[in-house]
Amino acid sequence: MNRKPLLKISVATSAEAEEAIGGALEKIFFQPPSVYADERTKVSTVSVYCNDRAAWTPARRRALLAELKRLKAAGLKLGRGKISATRLARQNWAESWKRHFKPIAVGNALLLKPSWSRRPPRRGQAVVVLDPGLSFGTGQHATTAFCLAQLVRGRKPRQRQSFLDIGTGSGILAIAAAKLGYAPVSAFDYDPESVRTAKANARQNRVAKLLHLGREDLKELPVRSREKFDFICANLISNLLLAERRRIVNRLKPGGVLILAGILKREFAGVQEAYEEAGLQLAAARSEKEWRSGAFAHRTPIQRQGEYEVGAHGRT
Repeated sequence: MNRKPLLKISVATSAEAEEAIGGALEKIFFQPPSVYADERTKVSTVSVYCNDRAAWTPARRRALLAELKRLKAAGLKLGRGKISATRLARQNWAESWKRHFKPIAVGNALLLKPSWSRRPPRRGQAVVVLDPGLSFGTGQHATTAFCLAQLVRGRKPRQRQSFLDIGTGSGILAIAAAKLGYAPVSAFDYDPESVRTAKANARQNRVAKLLHLGREDLKELPVRSREKFDFICANLISNLLLAERRRIVNRLKPGGVLILAGILKREFAGVQEAYEEAGLQLAAARSEKEWRSGAFAHRTPIQRQGEYEVGAHGRT
């Protein structure tokens, strides 16, 4: 049994900001966040738990401070916004997750579940196994859930469709894409720890040979690319989506679909305008709490009604 203590990274904030802060922590530390709301003080403490002290690097501290600054500039009331890092004993940590985390079905095509779940898949339903707690990527977050739903909706049986995951994190989207039959599947992330986690998760799900996973910096890639993809997911902060718009759009095939997620609702209009200026059109969108995500496609010929089904999320 691993008895090493956990490292708890927390941000004290307002109830209004807890969802956005949780998303920021999730992106930086690749862990699902937890929230404790104090009814007396009205302070919400949003936390993630890491395996060791090495997770709290100067680079990640700077990234978290930059995220807090960005959220504040976007008009979100952060309250105290105080960051803390503390060591905790493990004490049945995994068991506490087992009581709360349940499998997630994405339509009839995909089932995400922890390794301890005995829930059987439906006939023809692909299964992705990822444990919460100390491995990021359970599909619980609104932005990840939207990406997964669009992956399921966009899959065309018996057709070859390539997929690119920009900022892969745990690899959950790339793994799901491979399970759904997308090929070839490529994914990259700037953080080496993220790449290691994604590769481990791919091995656990027996799709490692179906994925090309690597460490890349989106900002340093060639603006134009010979390799194009039918489906791209970019679950990134809005500043990066705006700054690297050309690099992202130039990797999308004509007739392809681009999913943009990880965007605060109040920032979405600016992202939508930028990508429409680049020749795309919003085909589907979904808002949940502080977040809004969108599926974009080329205006020609995708803009013809019926080319891309938007399903329950609705056309915007």
